[in-house]
Amino acid sequence: MNTIRVGIVGLGANTRLRHVPGLQACDDVEIVGVCNRRPESTRKAADEFSIPRIFDRWQDLVADDEIDAVVIGTWPYLHCEITVAALQAGKHVLVEARMARNAAEAHQMLNASRQNDNLVAQIVPSPFGLRVHQTVKDFLADGYVGQLREVVVLGCSAANADPATPLHWRQSEELSGLNMLAMGILHETLIRWVPDPVRVLAQTQTFTAQRPNAETGEPVSVGTPDTVHVLTELPGGARGIYHLSSVTHHAPPLQIRIFGSEGTLQYLCADDQLVGARKDESELTAIHVPAEKESGWRVEADFIDAIRGNRSIEFTDFATGVRYMEFTEAVARSAAGGQAVPLPLKG
Repeated sequence: MNTIRVGIVGLGANTRLRHVPGLQACDDVEIVGVCNRRPESTRKAADEFSIPRIFDRWQDLVADDEIDAVVIGTWPYLHCEITVAALQAGKHVLVEARMARNAAEAHQMLNASRQNDNLVAQIVPSPFGLRVHQTVKDFLADGYVGQLREVVVLGCSAANADPATPLHWRQSEELSGLNMLAMGILHETLIRWVPDPVRVLAQTQTFTAQRPNAETGEPVSVGTPDTVHVLTELPGGARGIYHLSSVTHHAPPLQIRIFGSEGTLQYLCADDQLVGARKDESELTAIHVPAEKESGWRVEADFIDAIRGNRSIEFTDFATGVRYMEFTEAVARSAAGGQAVPLPLKG
């Protein structure tokens, strides 16, 4: 394949920020079509990025024989439907995170990718931890923390502390499904380094049940929780604690902590920094990440390279997406039922 022709469904903020520039930086790649929710938005995006073709319906873009790959930048409510249609139409797919609204949709997407295993199916990965990824893996493999004992995930802010703050699309159950706050993006990062949990116990709370619609000002129901607490059990007996919230003033920064019998590793998400200490050291200090082990954002290049057969997808394939969507669903089921939920899910 010489020139790879890409169509975009949902050219919004993150697609503008990352995917369009990333694709434009690739050799022999052309963005040839776009479809947004509204015709005026589609025309604006086409004009802004000199995209030659506009589509009023995403179904027409996906079915077009002149398009080789589809980038899906919509909200999660359309991810499953567009992904399945694109794969069945013979298109490679790069779909924005979160993978889907729930585990059932995620499994449907995975099944479609397996039925069309000649096509590349990739999810936009969590950007957290990419730079330090190999160093964390090496430190864990070399026994820096010893036997894994606990993991702690903190993802708190005051973004929704004010009840007058308009409803964000991520708080809509219809648009976002079971995805909650920063839980998915942080959990996805964590499971690159430690095993998936085998058991989940969770509770959630919504402190502001209604918020104003951002466009009309009318009150609408909030569909996702303001705070999430999760306890997990990992293979071998290690335990995990997750605290996610959008209503906490003066909260600690987003971070992942890994505690073991011999030491501690801590990843600070906002600063993209790794710190650690062995058990005989008095405080955490910065860990040097060698330049040759650093990674970074190259999602679009990886997608194109995979289409050309030059590499396989490491961050993040559909099987990985199903893992974090099953975790998300287990949290929702546990919070609703008041009981622990085992993983992987059984039905």
